[in-house]
Amino acid sequence: MRRGWLAGRYGAAASMVIFALVPYLGLSAALQPLTPAIRDQLHMSTQTMALGLGLANAGYAVGTILAVQFAQLLPQRRMMVLYALLLVIGSVLAASATNSAMFIGGHVLQGLCTSLLLIAAVPPLALGFGIEKFRWTAIIMNVCIFGAVALGPVIGGIQASAGGWRPLFWIVAGISLTAFVLSLLTFEDAPPADPGAPRDPLAIGLAAVGCVAAFYGSAELATHSFVGPQTLVPLFGGLALIVLLVVYQYRSPRPLLTIRTMITSTIPVAGIVVALAAAAASVSATVLTAAELAPHYSPLHLGLLYLPELGGALLTAAALGVVLKTRAMHYLPLVGMMFLAAGIAVFALQRPPTEELTLIGSGLTGIGLGAAVAPALFVAGFSLAAASLQRVFAIVELFRAVAAFMIAPVFIHVATTVGSPAESDGLTGTGTELALWIGFGLALGGAVVAVTLYALGGARPQTPDIERFMDGDGPAWYSPPLLAKLREGRRRRQAYAQEPA
Repeated sequence: MRRGWLAGRYGAAASMVIFALVPYLGLSAALQPLTPAIRDQLHMSTQTMALGLGLANAGYAVGTILAVQFAQLLPQRRMMVLYALLLVIGSVLAASATNSAMFIGGHVLQGLCTSLLLIAAVPPLALGFGIEKFRWTAIIMNVCIFGAVALGPVIGGIQASAGGWRPLFWIVAGISLTAFVLSLLTFEDAPPADPGAPRDPLAIGLAAVGCVAAFYGSAELATHSFVGPQTLVPLFGGLALIVLLVVYQYRSPRPLLTIRTMITSTIPVAGIVVALAAAAASVSATVLTAAELAPHYSPLHLGLLYLPELGGALLTAAALGVVLKTRAMHYLPLVGMMFLAAGIAVFALQRPPTEELTLIGSGLTGIGLGAAVAPALFVAGFSLAAASLQRVFAIVELFRAVAAFMIAPVFIHVATTVGSPAESDGLTGTGTELALWIGFGLALGGAVVAVTLYALGGARPQTPDIERFMDGDGPAWYSPPLLAKLREGRRRRQAYAQEPA
């Protein structure tokens, strides 16, 4: 069996995951101050630029499903090397782009390959190096996803202040190349997970068409009305196809995704609700306030105002490592939602927020987002067998991508169309405040729904049995059926009504 020089070494494998995930996730958060320069140099309209970014995010969402299908039928590590190579190609195309098609094509490839690598690389890293490394994998994943996103505004501000945009994209290409080299050095040939698994082109088609249509519709909001046919039809049509995907996978006798197991169990459903609500709510706190403050500060100054987000992400990554093997894992996502709601409330206090409020709000939202999404993902994953971890990650990341990336243009549209005439960068004070309070409601609502689901299902915080989970003997804890308490009470009432007088 072929093996790379660094095969079996956790540090090298973890480094490969970091270098694979950070480029696109960090770049997506860094693009806001760079968008005008890219648009002008490549002669793109505002709508074309918005469409390109939307399609890249759609590629990220679709890649989660493709990765699961490929892992079942094709040699997994060989596919990982291919994903890393395609990530390099996409990064070089975007960095060297001379026209809009070249840039958009490269950026879409970056988004697609990042999610392919996430689903292909993180579960094997979590399960392949024993219990002693599992905690470090959870920390690394949290830092990769949310640390990279939190650092993005600072990196984008530094590049925008220095002028141009290509240097940052070439650095991203260099990081991607490092990930490709590490994928070769850590290579261990592995067979397909299940060569006899059915091919499911319908599931992939529903995911692809649904995500592309939904993200296309949300991107059209950059220059069109929300109720117009160019926005409303693809946006809600795409969402309907994603719902149809869930229904189809639930009813399928041999599904590609573990939908039935997840959505009929209390704790995974609560985890998904928290992840979706946190991803959607956080957009209002970052995208909107950054756009509102952009006319008042230099790009570098503005990026530094959001640096506390990185501190919050690092702090919560460490907290996740501390509580991972304790019953406190159940409480961490709830605490995160409270911090996230508090951060959004701080941003909403004044239009535009002061420097002090921005620093406080960004720190609180960084803690909230880092403490909510990744811990909720592991809470859901622990409720199922370890063999399902890859599919759990795929489902949660698909839903999270749709919630986070697609809702941003919707919030921007609200902030630019509701209220008085434009006050800063096309945003209105009334619209921005309304969008922020909607985000605040999403954060609190997600927490309330999750707690209610626990209560109605009879779920209780439990200490995870990590050893049992890692050995493949079953879930790390027991998750009761969804709404079990409610069903039990109904059965008792029915039995009582049927008793003879």
